[in-house]
Amino acid sequence: MSSLKNKTDVVLIGAGVMSATLGAMLKEVAPDWNIKVFEKLGSPGEESSNEWNNAGTGHAALCELNYTSEKADGSVDIGKAVKVNEQFQLSRQFWSYLVKRNLIRNPEDFIMPIPHMSFVEGEKNVAFLKKRLEALSASPLFHGMEFSSDHQKLKEWIPLMMEGRTSSEPIAATKIDSGTDVNFGALTRMLFDHLERKNVEVHYKHSVEDLKRTRDGSWELKVKNGFGQVERHRAKFVFIGGGGGSLHLLQKTGIPESKQIGGFPVSGLFLVCKNPEVIAQHHAKVYGKAKVGAPPMSVPHLDTRYIDGKKSLLFGPFAGFSPKFLKTGSNMDLISSVKPNNLMTMLAAGVKEMALTKYLIQQVMLSHEKRMDELREFIPNAKNEEWDIVVAGQRVQVIKDTDAGKGTLQFGTEVVSAGDGSVAALLGASPGASTAVHVMLEVFEKCFPQHMTAWEPKLKEMIPSYGLSLSDHPELFRKMEESTGQTLGLVKKKELVYS
Repeated sequence: MSSLKNKTDVVLIGAGVMSATLGAMLKEVAPDWNIKVFEKLGSPGEESSNEWNNAGTGHAALCELNYTSEKADGSVDIGKAVKVNEQFQLSRQFWSYLVKRNLIRNPEDFIMPIPHMSFVEGEKNVAFLKKRLEALSASPLFHGMEFSSDHQKLKEWIPLMMEGRTSSEPIAATKIDSGTDVNFGALTRMLFDHLERKNVEVHYKHSVEDLKRTRDGSWELKVKNGFGQVERHRAKFVFIGGGGGSLHLLQKTGIPESKQIGGFPVSGLFLVCKNPEVIAQHHAKVYGKAKVGAPPMSVPHLDTRYIDGKKSLLFGPFAGFSPKFLKTGSNMDLISSVKPNNLMTMLAAGVKEMALTKYLIQQVMLSHEKRMDELREFIPNAKNEEWDIVVAGQRVQVIKDTDAGKGTLQFGTEVVSAGDGSVAALLGASPGASTAVHVMLEVFEKCFPQHMTAWEPKLKEMIPSYGLSLSDHPELFRKMEESTGQTLGLVKKKELVYS
C-alpha cells in the first residue's frame, strides 16, 4: 500500500460510543475532514459500550448517591451531582439534534423513560436521603423529585421490593420520573451506520499495534489487519478510545502526559432475572448505598432495562477481578502496563487501597447464594432459580499522582492529551458513556483550540446550551428538557407508561 493512500486527517482507535460520538461531532463541524476508524473486533460497540457490559443508566445524578456527599457540618454537597446532570443534558441535546435531522432514527431503540430512585435503610441513611432531596431541590435540574418513607406509598412505587419485607428498620426512597435507560450498544451501532453513510472509513478486525510521532508532527500507526498483515497509516490527529485498551496505546505514544499513570482493572457481574412475571412487577432504576470500602462503581442497583426491545431486570454489580484490561484482552494486560515511570505510582496505590483490595477479594469469593442474599436486601422474596449471573464489562480505574498524593485511584472519566493536541486518549470508567458529548467537547477544546471560534455556531446548533450552565439558566433547562424529551420520544412514552 502506498503511504500516500494511507494518509488521513483523523484516526479513531476503537469502535465504541466515545469514538462514535467524536466522529459524529467532527463530521458536523468539519465535514471535509477524512476520518478512519480501527477496531480490533468484528463490529461496533462490542466491549464497554455493549448493552450487556454496562448498567445502561443515563447517569444524571438523579439516583446515584455517590454524587452527593455529606460534609463535616452535616450539609449535603450537590456540586458533583449538578456537574454530572449538566453533562448528561449535553448528550441529550446532541442525540436530539441527530434525530431531528434524521441522521439517526428510532430513538426508542436506544433511550427509554424510566423512573430513577434512591433506596436506603436505617435511621441515619433515611435522614441523609431527606437532606439530599432538600439540597437537590434548590437546583432546577432536579425538579419533580419526591421523597417517601411511607410503606403504602413505597408499595405503589416499588411493589416487588416491598413484598415480604419484614425488617423493622426505617426505609425511604426518592423518585424522579425524568430518568432514562440508555442502550449504549444500540446507540453506538446507529452512530457507526451514520458515519459510514458520511464516508468515514471503518475498519473492523484491525488492531493498532503501535504509534509513533513522525518528523512533520503527525502520527504513524502500525495496524495489523484481519489477515495478519501489517499496514502503516498516518494521521494528523489520533483519538485513543479503546476502553481498557487505551492505557497501553497511550503509553506507546511516549508523550510526557502519559507518564506516572497506571490502571487497575475491575470487572462487573450482574444477576439477570429469568421470570417474566417478576420482571413485570418492577419499573424503575433503584440505586442503594455502596458498602464500606467498595468503589463507587459498585453501588448496588436494581434496574429495569430495555434490551433488544424487551424489558429485562438486572441487579448488581458484583465486582470481579481479572488482570485483563478488556473482556477480550490478555491476562498479561495488568503486568505489561507497569513501566519504570509508573511503578512507584502503582505501588503507592497498592498500599493506599487496602480496603478496595479486601473488598475485591470478598466479592470474588461470593457464592451464588451470597449474591442472592445481597439481592434479597432489595427483593426479599427473590428465588435462587429465577436469577442467572452474567459477566459484564471490564473497567480500568485510573491511578495517578494528584494533589491528594501519590498513587491516587481516580473514579471517573478523563481525557489525557498531548501538549500540541495531536493525540488524546480517554481513560477511566463511570459516568463514562452518559457524558460522551461533554468529554468530546473537552477533546475539541484541548486538541482543536484554533478551530473553536469557527466551530462555535455549529456547536451551539448541535448543543444549544453549549458554553452555558443550565443550573444558572432554569428557563433554558426547562426548554431543553421539554424539546429533547419530545424529539427523543421520552415525554409521550412516559405518559403511556403511567396511563
